Amino acid sequence: MIKKTVAACALTIGLFLPSCLGPNNAYNGLNNWTAEATETDWINELIFVGLNIVPVMPIVLLGDIWIFNTLGYWGNNPFGEAGDFPSSFGDDK
Repeated sequence: MIKKTVAACALTIGLFLPSCLGPNNAYNGLNNWTAEATETDWINELIFVGLNIVPVMPIVLLGDIWIFNTLGYWGNNPFGEAGDFPSSFGDDK
């Protein structure tokens, strides 16, 4: 009984995990925006943390995994390239 339950749980979880990687354009675009939302890095960090607490970032990531990457595979991804993550290391902000 326990083996069947564990196997059923593993198969169910496997259905919800992505099996291939996509560009995650929506998530990366939102992540890039949070890095450049203001001129102050600590306010950008507060925005990032807030968007994770409210679950905006996780919902956008799930949307990328389940919807937008699939649409992109077929050539109709509504989000363009997110570009490189803006780095402020070494900047005096």
